[in-house]
Amino acid sequence: MKKVIKIIKNIFNVLVVTFVIFFVLVVCLQRFSDNKLSIFSYRMFTVVSGSMEPKYNIGDVLIAKEVEPSEIKIGDPISYLGKVGQFKDRVITHEVIEIEEYEPGKYKFHTKGLSNIVEDPIVDETQLYGKVIYKTVILSFIYSIVSKPIGMFILVLVPIMYIIISEIIITLVEKEEKRRGIKKETKEDK
Repeated sequence: MKKVIKIIKNIFNVLVVTFVIFFVLVVCLQRFSDNKLSIFSYRMFTVVSGSMEPKYNIGDVLIAKEVEPSEIKIGDPISYLGKVGQFKDRVITHEVIEIEEYEPGKYKFHTKGLSNIVEDPIVDETQLYGKVIYKTVILSFIYSIVSKPIGMFILVLVPIMYIIISEIIITLVEKEEKRRGIKKETKEDK
């Protein structure tokens, strides 16, 4: 029975550590590369304004997939890097309202937030990060917790501390069991 519990505990520890490491790596990769790098053609973005409400709310985590510009259709939500005005150097996720093919195979996109009145500056295909394919509820919930200092502590530091402390306790218990086992053998030998 002890072995089964130990195996389940070890599996749980591995899953927690793997999830935390993966989540932190993805967030760090995106932040430190200014979203220039993708993971298997996917990128993760967090909604920071209400321009796409009610479809996407502030704090929602979106997954965008790199696609060919020719695959984008009117009504698709796309993520892109803004180049002018208030959009400059910001990642924007808005809906495509019109598409121009200005040369064969070269596209420009007209986009607008669902709750915005005014259209965005025209988006060239070179600005595209990808088409939003999924709003992840679980990561949105985790992000809403982690974005607060107490949430970061609870969701990241507590599991890490739990794993470290449990490993220390397991190591100490195993050493004590070995020590007692050695003492038993020496008493039995006499």
